[in-house]
Amino acid sequence: MPEWFRRKTNKINTTSKKDIREGAWLKCSNCGNVLSRRILDEKFNCCSSCNFHFKMNPDQYVELLFDKSKELWLDIESQDPLNFIASKSYKEQLEKYNESSNGTDAVRIFSGKIKNLEMTLCVMDFSFIGGSMGSVVGEKISRAITLSQDKSIPLVIICSSGGARMQEGAISLMQLAKICSKLSEFSSKSNLLITILTDPTMGGTTASYAMLGDVIIAEPNALIGFAGQRVIKQTIGEELPEGFQRAEFLKKHGFIDEIISRDKMKETLSNLIKFFNKKRTAN
Repeated sequence: MPEWFRRKTNKINTTSKKDIREGAWLKCSNCGNVLSRRILDEKFNCCSSCNFHFKMNPDQYVELLFDKSKELWLDIESQDPLNFIASKSYKEQLEKYNESSNGTDAVRIFSGKIKNLEMTLCVMDFSFIGGSMGSVVGEKISRAITLSQDKSIPLVIICSSGGARMQEGAISLMQLAKICSKLSEFSSKSNLLITILTDPTMGGTTASYAMLGDVIIAEPNALIGFAGQRVIKQTIGEELPEGFQRAEFLKKHGFIDEIISRDKMKETLSNLIKFFNKKRTAN
């Protein structure tokens, strides 16, 4: 073997790598940049390079929007009316998600103040069975509507859902009518409803309260729709436009009012509430 090919171990210095905590870094699924979890948290889960909005949990939205808040109705839990069993029973699913979640279902309700303005906030949690609408979601949002109506304060709903919860069958579908009827009464009293559509907002959520807001806001590039693109494409037999069902496409075609980045969300909400409070007082 030639002398130049031999490894000279005495000239090779090695140093031990510093331990890096698992999950401390995350690759942006939009631009590919590697992001620090710490910096990502500081920027409300938005990529510092391309402003891609990662999913946030209810606690993070509360931190983003409220000055101070209180969570309501923590004792409501889903039942298993159909005794539903697939690969895993519905009861087992609920036990699993209740253990890993701070809430008891796919929506959490908060009462508090945003820049000294009182409001009720409903935040859907996509990590709880895909943010699916079941009996608890319908009951909690209905109670939030009643609370806001009784106190004459704005109601804000942050939507993130895959649709109805099949494990509860027709009971899940009934929540759409239940919430919509409550919102009809709420609106007739000149109360303010603001809906914020995040990625994804699909199925029964879109078919009901998500699109009933007096003001409809969306986060950038949020997926918003009823049925999936493949189903629509097969139904109409045509190619779908680029960016179909994304927030920017829906704003262009008049389905939503504005696209707001998270760093401007608190300011935007407080300005909207101030504006409509003054208008209501004037009338």
